[in-house]
Amino acid sequence: MTVATIPKELTRKGELVVIPRREYEDYLRFKITEVRRSKAKIDAGLRKSLQELRQGKAVGPFGSAKDLMKSLKFVR
Repeated sequence: MTVATIPKELTRKGELVVIPRREYEDYLRFKITEVRRSKAKIDAGLRKSLQELRQGKAVGPFGSAKDLMKSLKFVR
């Protein structure tokens, strides 16, 4: 039987999970893919927002909530 000693410094930070290396690497690949997808969505949203800003489709800033509500009535 293989015995492993885990230093207390590691277990003080929270729960410790032990999984096979292959599963860990699969998990990392999955997370990287998800981060890339999220980044692509954020980048696309930012490009669209900046384009709308250049086209003058932005409103604000507002000095008060009342001013915001007034401007929304004209947007319809």
